[in-house]
Amino acid sequence: MSTLRLILGDQLNIRHSWFSQIERERDDVLYVLMELRSETDYAHHHAQKVLGIFAAMRGFAQALQQAGCRVRYIKIGDTDNRQDFIGNLSDLIASEQITQLERQQADEYRLESQFQAAESELGILVKVVDSEHFLADRAVISTQFAQKIPRMEFFYRALRKQYQILLDADGQPLGGQWNFDQDNRKRWTGQPAAPQWPNYAADLRDLWGEIVSAGVKTLGQPRAESFPWPITRTQAKDALSTFIANALPNFGAYQDAMSTASPTLFHAGLSFALNLKLLHPLEVIHAALAEFAAGRVSIATVEGFVRQILGWREFVRGVYWARMPAYGQLNALEHQRSLPSWYWNGQTKMNCLKHAIAQSLELGYAHHIQRLMVTGNFALLAGILPDEVDAWYLGIYVDAFEWVEMPNTRGMSQYADGGLLGSKPYAGSASYINKMSDYCKGCHYEPKQRHGEGACPFNSLYWHFHHRHAATLEKNPRLGMTYQTWRKMADDEKSATLAQAERYLSQLDNL
Repeated sequence: MSTLRLILGDQLNIRHSWFSQIERERDDVLYVLMELRSETDYAHHHAQKVLGIFAAMRGFAQALQQAGCRVRYIKIGDTDNRQDFIGNLSDLIASEQITQLERQQADEYRLESQFQAAESELGILVKVVDSEHFLADRAVISTQFAQKIPRMEFFYRALRKQYQILLDADGQPLGGQWNFDQDNRKRWTGQPAAPQWPNYAADLRDLWGEIVSAGVKTLGQPRAESFPWPITRTQAKDALSTFIANALPNFGAYQDAMSTASPTLFHAGLSFALNLKLLHPLEVIHAALAEFAAGRVSIATVEGFVRQILGWREFVRGVYWARMPAYGQLNALEHQRSLPSWYWNGQTKMNCLKHAIAQSLELGYAHHIQRLMVTGNFALLAGILPDEVDAWYLGIYVDAFEWVEMPNTRGMSQYADGGLLGSKPYAGSASYINKMSDYCKGCHYEPKQRHGEGACPFNSLYWHFHHRHAATLEKNPRLGMTYQTWRKMADDEKSATLAQAERYLSQLDNL
């Protein structure tokens, strides 16, 4: 029997049982990795995303070869590359006399469905194994979440107990509470100094040339001459240790802050490596816990960081797998407007959006508050079609894979799932942005003005959003204060605010 083991671009987990010493010594196993147009073209991806994934795949294949494994690597420009998984697998099964295909569960629904549909077509035994990466079992949470999606907080607490994280001897949360979110909302004004992320400075110009020659269309800057992201296991571990030493102590307090002076502040920048599986979530969590145990970080900081990985990352995966494919068509608020053209070039007079989008185009990165409360918030308030918002987020960020992107975008950011994932829409006016950032300083628009010449669009659009969706949202207990404020507003103030919003909605491309 000859076995082909397929490795996808986001399955670069050297700690997988496939690569144990005994498995590496088998001469009946062929490991296969493929660069495909079907993967580069299903969304309009950032150049650094395509470049980084391909570079990481090539490095992983080389590491396997050096470890003694038989490897077949299909490059994007190979003349015999059929540019899709099933076509290439069919050719390899025939040419290599393969009798069994083994694959890890695909993390994206479109791929898992594609592989399942093609099993009979391939004509050989197919064995599917776990990716050995996530902390919650996919089958278990898919069944659980299909019945009723729990609130993330309770899901998170259950995982804390399961993995015995930040608990005392009696199984109670250290510090006397499960969540320290209220302690982690400071505005950053320049001190303490924000550290620089490491730049791994890989020269990927030759690979970028291959990608361009193959006709792959991308957006953003490739930075191929000095590629910054970690693309090997060694680099990913270094990125983790650098974050732990330099940024983790201040991560908690400033995790919601935004600044024109630093695009990264105290964020980890580990999501790209995590989502490719160069890092395992538990090793990241345990590295942070060790700092807490040593007294170098506070309970609020370490809890806030752990919650992002143990809680939110696992939670959105559960929502995705329990509710796809229907989740990808949800549009509970019936939003239909087109995404403004400046989402693709950053050419807007709104300073917050100009900065967040320009940063995203340059770095392929923005942190979670920039995504949620700037770019996502505006799309929500303006009533943008969720399909278009999904496509933008999936394409523009290097760490965006559909299993994690879609619930964050369609669910948390756009409330298109009607509250399956979040208990309320994450809508905010200019007041929030001004409180948590320096974006409003020097902006063309006035953050404290609702209507009139130069009024910040976020303000009138905020009230217009709540007004037009009152029938759906007014009874939400978390929005009681918002609607109470709106009802108390003078009629002429309401009219002027709604009229201002209508003017802005009629000229979104020119804001």
